[in-house]
Amino acid sequence: MASALLAYLDSVKARDPAPRSRWEILLYPGAWALLYHRIAHWLYKGGLFFLARLVNHWSRMLTAIDIHPGAEIGRNFFIDHGFVVIGETATIGDDVTIYQQVTLGGTNPTDGTPGKRHPTIGDGVIIGSGAQVLGPIHVGARARIGANAVVTKDVPPGATMVGIPARSTLVMAEQSSKAFLPYGTPCTETLDPATQKLEILQCEVEQLRARLAELVDAQGGIEGRASKGRKVSNRSGA
Repeated sequence: MASALLAYLDSVKARDPAPRSRWEILLYPGAWALLYHRIAHWLYKGGLFFLARLVNHWSRMLTAIDIHPGAEIGRNFFIDHGFVVIGETATIGDDVTIYQQVTLGGTNPTDGTPGKRHPTIGDGVIIGSGAQVLGPIHVGARARIGANAVVTKDVPPGATMVGIPARSTLVMAEQSSKAFLPYGTPCTETLDPATQKLEILQCEVEQLRARLAELVDAQGGIEGRASKGRKVSNRSGA
């Protein structure tokens, strides 16, 4: 029990440089919300739904984090700051990090998998602040969801998603190789999908200009040779 607690505290400290010691992390609302959820989930699995909800409401009042007792959460789950909502049928893997104001929300079960209304989050996923991950979708292992992104479709493993609706974006090698990307958000303009599309269009325009210049030069050479041919014919006739 003590070793598991120390491992959890160390995993949080590795992702958050703010605490000066392990014990400071015990003051985090995310740590308390996870503790209360473990209790509520145990009650929920035992069919004690009212008591599970009671623990859930107490936790929400103390931490401003709402985790439904039915949600399944793996090891070393870290909520930074709080104000998070996690729905009943959500499934969260190991070493997942979620920042403030994130929602793992559900959809109408008639529009998705029966009984499964909320997302499944793979191991090592980072979800940035304000992101909304909605419906019975799957977010692959080590994917990054950027701040304020709205995700409604499956996310491949290792992808970085930004925007509304969320789209995959390219990430520099030095960033993708990092074990942890704070807020799941690459902080450079060149990684914005709209910017990338404009750069691709600019490259295509430059290629078309170069090709057009080649055609103009080739046409000029043909006209030059034709002009010389006419001059030679005129001299011969004279």
